[in-house]
Amino acid sequence: MESLENLEVWKRACRLSVNLYKLMCNSREYGFKDQITRAGLSIASNIAEGVERVTDRSRIQFLKIAKGSCGELWTQLKIGRAAGFIETETGKNLENEAKEISRMIWGLIRYYEEKVSE
Repeated sequence: MESLENLEVWKRACRLSVNLYKLMCNSREYGFKDQITRAGLSIASNIAEGVERVTDRSRIQFLKIAKGSCGELWTQLKIGRAAGFIETETGKNLENEAKEISRMIWGLIRYYEEKVSE
């Protein structure tokens, strides 16, 4: 677990999830609230599960799921802003963070894929 706690992408994904929960805590849009918080939680959770796996192939699988959840979250943030559930500036900041985390996950995926191909 120590290596996970030092992993910047995991720390940022955890912060993003916490920020989503705080943002949505008073929302009455229950379906949207549930979906967007689950997507955010999935990012950090799948990074953790991937890093804790024994084989690089298994790590890659979970990191790809985490990356997919970034895309899901980014889409939900766009929709949330358009529907008026999320304030524009806040939504843009969260969208940018989701994109950056996605890029960081992609870097980890490439790292493990190179190890597998050696």
